[in-house]
Amino acid sequence: MTAATDGELRIGSRLLKYTLYGPTDGFPVVSLGGTSSTRWKRPSVVEAIAAAGLLMAVPDRPGYGGSTRQPGRSVADAAGDVALLADHLGWSTFAVTGGSGGGPHALACAALLSDRVIRCASVGGIAPPLTHDPEPTEAEEQADPRRDRHAWQAARDVNVLRPELEVSFARVMAAVEAGGPEFPPDPHDPAPPAPPARDDPEAMARLTATFVTSMDGVLDDLVAFATPWGFDLADVRVPTSIWHGTADERAGKQAGYLIEALPAAEAIQYVGAHAPPTAAYREILRWLRGATN
Repeated sequence: MTAATDGELRIGSRLLKYTLYGPTDGFPVVSLGGTSSTRWKRPSVVEAIAAAGLLMAVPDRPGYGGSTRQPGRSVADAAGDVALLADHLGWSTFAVTGGSGGGPHALACAALLSDRVIRCASVGGIAPPLTHDPEPTEAEEQADPRRDRHAWQAARDVNVLRPELEVSFARVMAAVEAGGPEFPPDPHDPAPPAPPARDDPEAMARLTATFVTSMDGVLDDLVAFATPWGFDLADVRVPTSIWHGTADERAGKQAGYLIEALPAAEAIQYVGAHAPPTAAYREILRWLRGATN
């Protein structure tokens, strides 16, 4: 039987929203979304999860998708929420993965829940940014993605970034309203072109959760990345993979910094951009459950 159901977990005064995907007897995995993202996944992703035999829990971090905001949260705080979610689901052990902004949160779980996390995959994730130097120039950002202007500003006053993010997200939604697809086409993915997202209520719900109602969660993520993460990367000792696309130069540089800091990590490159195409995503899912062929 395949599960694709929404759930919620009360954590003190907060509510944590999550969705379960895949067969109910599948291999347990917690997936931590990017900045920004939603727990509601596209059909191709749902199909890949089921085909891999995984039972995947996708929680919305505080400030996203109906999960109660938690201002001042650290990256490490995600591990506490994941542990409680796993308890709620009856999972003693599980794998964990995180894409883009979810990558640091997945690494936090691997470091702080090493008695429960079996494997960890970070996909297009980031290394701790460098925020103590003067504001980086564009050239400095290109040379070293840890010198990131958003991170530099978030360490000082993240609300300065709110208008800029509102403009950026409004631009995404305007393109959708003009007939664009839910997700930009990937030349590395042979899937047929996606239809206009505006004609699909479920696609519009995912887009709204990602680019309209997630602003507080995004800003809190930026602060969490730009301030101490609350754990040491050297404490990540479970089998860990750091994935990035061949066309994603910034993530490739970030992967290099992470590999240097992580004692039990391997770098894996896939053909594609920041978000892995379907074939690469299936390989990531296979790696999470320890498949060898």
